[in-house]
Amino acid sequence: MKVVLVVLCFFVVSFSVNAQAKVITSVNGAGDVATYELDCSVKFQSLAKGLRYNITRHEFKGPEMKNSYRLLLVMDGFYSKTLNKEMTISAVLNDGTVLEARKIIEDDGFFDGACTLKIKDPQALLKANIDKVIVKADKDVVYTISAQNKAVFKKNLENVMNAK
Repeated sequence: MKVVLVVLCFFVVSFSVNAQAKVITSVNGAGDVATYELDCSVKFQSLAKGLRYNITRHEFKGPEMKNSYRLLLVMDGFYSKTLNKEMTISAVLNDGTVLEARKIIEDDGFFDGACTLKIKDPQALLKANIDKVIVKADKDVVYTISAQNKAVFKKNLENVMNAK
């Protein structure tokens, strides 16, 4: 009986640690743009060791405007010896699709550790999995995404997509 209780406690703790984030909503002063994003006021969600993220959806009013989605990636303690003018960050999906962004680096040559990827088709991203994130610097830094983090990421993306 004690073993069952210990196993049950382990599962409860592991689920609470890796639970998805709450979605917060804000509307601009004119009322024509609503923003839905993960609540990172306490902590960012983790995609891999040293790689955190936030998902944002901007919903525009009007017939010609549509939703825009962005994935903010934050790399903890990232350091490059090479002074570059720009850096490329890529998210590689399991179907071979690559989401890529070029980050213009500060005048002093230092990278601030954050990059935003535009998500053109969030439904496709929901169906596929991000296998890895590659930062191209003086050498490629590869962040491999675990199955558990993929599941939490999908749930968070779905929550942002369905937020009202």
